[in-house]
Amino acid sequence: MNRKLLFVNLSTGEMHDEPLNMAWAAQFLGNSGLAARYLFDMIDADTDPLSPENPLIMMTAPLTGTRTPSASRHAFVAKSPLTGIFGESNAGGYTGHELRRAGYDGIIITGKADAPVYLHIREGEPPQLKDAAHLWGLDTYRTQTAIIAESGDPRTRVACIGPAGENLVRFAAIANADARVAGRTGMGAVMGSKNLKAIAIRGKGQIPISDKEALNAAFRRAMETIQSDIAIEVLKDLGTAGGLEFFDMMGSLPSKYWTLGENPGAYNLSGAAMADSILTGSTGCWGCSVQCGREVTIEMDGETITTDGPEYECVVSLGTNLLIDDLKSVSQLDFICDAMGMDVITAGAVIGFATYLSDEGIISAEETDGMALTWNNPAQVRTLLEKIVRRDGIGNLMADGVRAMERAFGATGLGVQINGMDPGMHDPRGFSGMALVYLTSPRGACHNKSDFYFVEIGHTFEKIGISVDDQHQEQGKAPFVVWHQNYRSMVDSSGMCNFVNIPLDVLPDTFKAVLGHDVSLDELVLLGERIFNLKRLLNLKLGMVPRRDEVMPKLLTVPYGEGATGGFVPDWEMMLREYYAVRDWDWESGRPSAAKLAELGLSDLA
Repeated sequence: MNRKLLFVNLSTGEMHDEPLNMAWAAQFLGNSGLAARYLFDMIDADTDPLSPENPLIMMTAPLTGTRTPSASRHAFVAKSPLTGIFGESNAGGYTGHELRRAGYDGIIITGKADAPVYLHIREGEPPQLKDAAHLWGLDTYRTQTAIIAESGDPRTRVACIGPAGENLVRFAAIANADARVAGRTGMGAVMGSKNLKAIAIRGKGQIPISDKEALNAAFRRAMETIQSDIAIEVLKDLGTAGGLEFFDMMGSLPSKYWTLGENPGAYNLSGAAMADSILTGSTGCWGCSVQCGREVTIEMDGETITTDGPEYECVVSLGTNLLIDDLKSVSQLDFICDAMGMDVITAGAVIGFATYLSDEGIISAEETDGMALTWNNPAQVRTLLEKIVRRDGIGNLMADGVRAMERAFGATGLGVQINGMDPGMHDPRGFSGMALVYLTSPRGACHNKSDFYFVEIGHTFEKIGISVDDQHQEQGKAPFVVWHQNYRSMVDSSGMCNFVNIPLDVLPDTFKAVLGHDVSLDELVLLGERIFNLKRLLNLKLGMVPRRDEVMPKLLTVPYGEGATGGFVPDWEMMLREYYAVRDWDWESGRPSAAKLAELGLSDLA
């Protein structure tokens, strides 16, 4: 680690360096784990997520920017304006790597600037707050282009918000180096609430590594396995949307706002369909050999543009979820979300929920600005996205998320959300383990705190006891979900990517090469468990009520009458009780036991 953080008070304009708390770094690694420990002491249940008192933390990790396969990740953390609990968004790209090269492990930003500013960090110079009035209102692409030009260095890396963040859309995103997006939980709105348009970083220093030769040897060993992984080959060739056909076959592809078990039109949106039509290249994050990002060429308002193409979550949320089966239309909608700075999953969710409510007769055209909401209507979706960004009419309510819409329309329980956040596009009626993942994720329903659907199709981790071969297993599945969440918490907080799995027997050597001391695999998994429980304690401190908030949405308890999972719904409450027992959490309070906290070294936070 660089062992240094930058503290920025936007209200006063003061900035200073502080030593990294190395005891916390040893306990929680980096990224969202370490950031959560800092955040724990800075907020409580009364903190307004859009107030100056809510800090925005950008944190890197020990492996970020090192020669570890696909280790570019960094995190933005704050109290979420969408959920009211722990907010985190993990991103790749180049910005985290650049921050470490500039000499910092992280930035903690407090207060609110009187007028729009951006933070400029250049190695060897004092950090500066620069006027951003001329950038306010620009989309994320134009903002990055303008700041890079102003910096005079084309290798300046920029994390910025678009108009959605400026207008405090509660699921606004932070764009990093083009469209590598910190998308979930509304970190872009927190940034906008502080009048902070961007963070621009240029570093030229060396990232601290204890033994470069040992790290190179670990890298070579890891790549031998990674390059022979069939899933990696699919990602290289077809991007994340390359899995669409398979997920449809397994019954986990959401369509028509989680109400349709079969959707033949979905195949028009697959990675293969993209490769055969609009694909013009691939993109990716720093230090990644996979380059799973897609580059596409599309027509937009009479112009031909080459831009970042839609990934799996996008082609489902803005595609099958809305019964849109035209790839060019979905790519246009994806471009709007990226340019405006919005999470594509929640953007598709609020529009899908509104259309579902219209179908059910719960809302009328009068309540949606005169529009009769219909499925498979790309033009209407574009209009709604623009309304959300401007907070215009029905868009003002949709900008607050599905849970706010439930309350406004008297439809509590009908929205597909848990703890205020919409799930990733993997139906738990297809993969039962995802029911537990969504119910217990520390940031609301989330597929990235454990992509357990991969385990359920055979991507197992036998060395740490994670092996499942039945996608509909209910009893006995909780231990595997717990262990996988612990493992993924460690991966998240180390700087590694979930898609590129370093062999477990190589991980300890990788950490030793970087940190300079022995770290066993068991210790790494224990780190993940500690981080997961820390976030649990933070959410309880922020007012989460487990028996009220950890409830499966009604639509996900209705079995499909058709498709691969016709008739099946996981017994989520039985599974959740088993999960609590494995975690050693109290069923009523949701709190880890005193013995568990002592085991994890968290007793002081109880």
